Amino acid sequence: MPSTPPRPTEPSGATAPARVMLVDDEPGLRDAVQAYLEDSGFEVIPAAHPQQALQLLSTTQPQLIISDIMMPGIDGYQFLAQLRQLEPYSHLPVVFLTAKGMTADRIQGYRAGVDAYLPKPFDPEELVAIVSNLLERSRSANPSEIVARELASIRALLSERASVLDSSPHPPASTPLPPPIKVEFTPREQQVLEKVAEGLMNKEIAKQLQTSVRNVEKYVTRLLNKTGTSSRTELVRYALTYGLISF
Repeated sequence: MPSTPPRPTEPSGATAPARVMLVDDEPGLRDAVQAYLEDSGFEVIPAAHPQQALQLLSTTQPQLIISDIMMPGIDGYQFLAQLRQLEPYSHLPVVFLTAKGMTADRIQGYRAGVDAYLPKPFDPEELVAIVSNLLERSRSANPSEIVARELASIRALLSERASVLDSSPHPPASTPLPPPIKVEFTPREQQVLEKVAEGLMNKEIAKQLQTSVRNVEKYVTRLLNKTGTSSRTELVRYALTYGLISF
């Protein structure tokens, strides 16, 4: 892989950079791949090892993961197995980027549930093509499946927050942080936000608010745009962090 890859054209039509998590214990390679992906228009979340990657999943919502296989501690296969056991990430696209390029290694990777396998050394343009293709396929997935995964993630987030509050019978009072950008919601947007935070599906929200599912979809899109988030889970986390909803 070249140390200073050429800058490809940023994907056209993208409303927001796709978020990619990069897991590799080699700092030089990790930095080079991160730079190339960022030059190609992606947002990159670097992780030095799978343990760090699993921790980052609680605060980030990657749309795809690129992982090495040969790493100390938890290797790529074990990392993928743990990832697939997490409901929000059971179908997340994963690319193995590794020096283990034998046919038997690739077969093991596909059996473990990896979506693509790119042996080192590799052409960075091929990596970008693979990532772009997998993201496009993911966006074309059944919308109900995507919403279901997000709802599961929201419920896990709320359950985790409830556990933290329950473990402290007298939690100290705190003032929510001001949002990084000024956010103003219409009364209807606020209602939809609160229903999303309850873990309700669009159909359920529409029924409770006596409106159409299409209108709910429009309101959710507006909420995502106003807060700069890219998923319902991020939206709920943002709203909780900055006191836009009560828990």
